[in-house]
Amino acid sequence: MPDQKREAHPLGSPPEEQHWVRTAAELAQEFARTAAAYDESTSVPRENLEMLHAAGLDAALLPERLGGQGLSYRSYGEIVRLLGAACPATACIWVMHIGAGVGLAEMSAPEAGRFYADELIAGRRFANALSEPTGGNLFLLPQQHAQPAPGGFRLSGSKRFTSGCEIADHFLVNVLVDGVPAFFGVEAGESIRYLPIGDTLGMRANGSRLVEFSGTLLREDRRCPPPPGPRPNHIGSGIAFLSLGIADAAVVALVAHARGRTIPTTGEPLSAMQWLRFDLATVHSQLEAAGMYARHMAWLADQNDPGFNSATLRAKVLSNQVAIDAAQLALKAGGGSGFLSTSPIQRILRDAYAGWVMAYSVEVCRDRVGDELFSD
Repeated sequence: MPDQKREAHPLGSPPEEQHWVRTAAELAQEFARTAAAYDESTSVPRENLEMLHAAGLDAALLPERLGGQGLSYRSYGEIVRLLGAACPATACIWVMHIGAGVGLAEMSAPEAGRFYADELIAGRRFANALSEPTGGNLFLLPQQHAQPAPGGFRLSGSKRFTSGCEIADHFLVNVLVDGVPAFFGVEAGESIRYLPIGDTLGMRANGSRLVEFSGTLLREDRRCPPPPGPRPNHIGSGIAFLSLGIADAAVVALVAHARGRTIPTTGEPLSAMQWLRFDLATVHSQLEAAGMYARHMAWLADQNDPGFNSATLRAKVLSNQVAIDAAQLALKAGGGSGFLSTSPIQRILRDAYAGWVMAYSVEVCRDRVGDELFSD
């Protein structure tokens, strides 16, 4: 269940929304039991996603004007963190699903926005098709051009690392139209194929595939109008909280192992070793700091503050780093036992590294933060 101190924090989930966080915590307990099996089989945890929808969490993220609850980014972050600690693959797909579904509902023209909101409420699945094979981290700066066609435009090209694509009914796609980036909502269909990109190191059950578009129609009435300015989004905020959840899981696994392992030469538990206490204290302090900054980032999103986008870069760097640090310390404490496939530690470490390379990668985030500082 959620930490009561975390619930009461002024940057935490608002009191009237905390029942949603408790609902997610209950579901997360179930997801944690099957996370290892999904990782081993690499099958998409569709049942988990359906449970999240049935609990009302999908619709809750929609604004009230579109039939939702207008759930805050602060609550959303806490939910993603809980899911990330339990089953990172489920959390990753859900972050992308909410980012695409709620994003299309909010960014589209009124009629199309209503359509996507109703689809999300009805249980349809959404996925992001933004990253291009040659685009690297520049997923908001597409290189592929859409060609004019009756009713809209045609796209022939590929998008990669599209989590949950095979179960998606709709995609959020970005392309160049007359040389200018544009977003479209696109329905799954025969002109779209899903190709394997190879077995991934971490988050192996997130169903990430290469999506190939072959003359796919991008309907003009499903084109999102140009945004009036920077706006918060659930993908940018969610990825940081996903890594925080992985760090939480690493700390829990480390503590459980250290308490249960006895040092043969002393008869004391590993948790009595001073070096481990020192290192755990350092990692946990870093985790608390990263979590606090992520909450600040979510608060900026709830205020629609333009500083949100800059804060997401910093939040991602901090959360990705502490996830890896916590997982590496868990592996160090686990020793050879942590290398075994039966240990949660090796899976947590692999998932921690996955967050590091997700766009924007940590290197790109650092570069942009540094550029901001030198430009001031």
